[in-house]
Amino acid sequence: MKINFRAFALLLILASCQSLNKSKVTKSDLKKDIALVTTEGTIVLRLYDDTPLSRTNFLSLVKEGMYDSILFHRVIEKFMIQAGERIHEEAFQKKKNELQIPETIPAEITTTHFHKRGALGAAREGDDVNPEQKGSFIQFYIVQGRTYTDSTLDIAENRINKGLAYNQVINDPANSETFTKYQELLRNRDSSRGEEAKQLKAKLDSLAEIEQKRMTSYQYPEAHREVYKTIGGAAHLDQNYTVFGEVVSGMDVVDKIAASETTNRDRPTSDILILSTNLIKRQK
Repeated sequence: MKINFRAFALLLILASCQSLNKSKVTKSDLKKDIALVTTEGTIVLRLYDDTPLSRTNFLSLVKEGMYDSILFHRVIEKFMIQAGERIHEEAFQKKKNELQIPETIPAEITTTHFHKRGALGAAREGDDVNPEQKGSFIQFYIVQGRTYTDSTLDIAENRINKGLAYNQVINDPANSETFTKYQELLRNRDSSRGEEAKQLKAKLDSLAEIEQKRMTSYQYPEAHREVYKTIGGAAHLDQNYTVFGEVVSGMDVVDKIAASETTNRDRPTSDILILSTNLIKRQK
């Protein structure tokens, strides 16, 4: 599918202006960094200008204090730390409803931003329930990552292309009936129709294999490969999740959180909280 990038950029700018009008975010806020004060120390984040929907949403939540008392509920060392679960769920939902915050933010996946160490990304549900790859309005992750070799990057690259082909298939109108039936079975969780669900998934996977052979494959830019081989990251997530910022200081805190003892579900055994978030003067 061909994309008119000039028109797309214009749409992003218009969407950004509309979202600014609806929020308490000001133009001066767009030039500030965010201090994420946690129980383990402070992480400073910088948001990207070319992911305006995700940026404005995050800034709005910061200004409304929506990240106060939010947990880092999923932690995997040498991969990432994820936040978004609430301690005071009832109070959180009440405020969310009052502010009329949407559940998801449209995807802003680019070839420019990638999952290097320190990348800030929008968590989301999987393609089978979220084919548009929309990001969560509240849940985010920060990449700790690991280093790669050329061979492990090739493996990750193939995994990305499999995912891209599958996403293309499930978004193709020609496959909408098959995909809709599969989604219904997933939602209903009817064990008596488990075999039918497997057959539908096998059909979608088969179509994705065909699509992968004929589509133009994604390849890591050489500059990204070099970063993954030297600094590290989570290369297999590229082109599937919106990256909308990065850590500018406090990676030692990210490492400390990532090293926390966890349960078999990757949840820290002791609560790790975001205590507060503040807009601060941008660091150099």
